[in-house]
Amino acid sequence: QVHLVESGGGLVQPGGSLRLSCAASAFPFSSYPMNWYRQAPGMERELVAAISSTGGSTNYADSVKGRFTISRDNAKNTMYLQMSTLKPEDTAVYYCNARIRGVHYWGQGTQVTVSS
Repeated sequence: QVHLVESGGGLVQPGGSLRLSCAASAFPFSSYPMNWYRQAPGMERELVAAISSTGGSTNYADSVKGRFTISRDNAKNTMYLQMSTLKPEDTAVYYCNARIRGVHYWGQGTQVTVSS
C-alpha cells in the first residue's frame, strides 16, 4: 500500500526557514511526479509545488515562487520542500501527494506555523 510520511514542520518566526521531508514507500517512487499541497484553517487545500519524476522540472504557486524550493532524492525515495522567508500566511498543514493510476494518495500532513 502506498505510504507517504511528512516530517519537518514546526513553529518558526516570520522570515525564518524550514525544510519538510516526505518519505515514500510501496510504489516506484522514481517513476512518478510528486506534489506538495497545503491547507490553512477554513481554506481549501492548494497546490504549492510540483516536481517531475526525474526532478528536472518543477512548478510553484505564485504565492511561494522565489521562496520555496521543491526537490527529490530518488535513491532515498524522499521528496523535500525547502521553505525560506516564511510569512504568517504560509501557516498551514502541508501534505505530500502522489497521483498513481488516477488515484491521489496523501500523507498525514505536517503543521507549519509562522508566528512571532
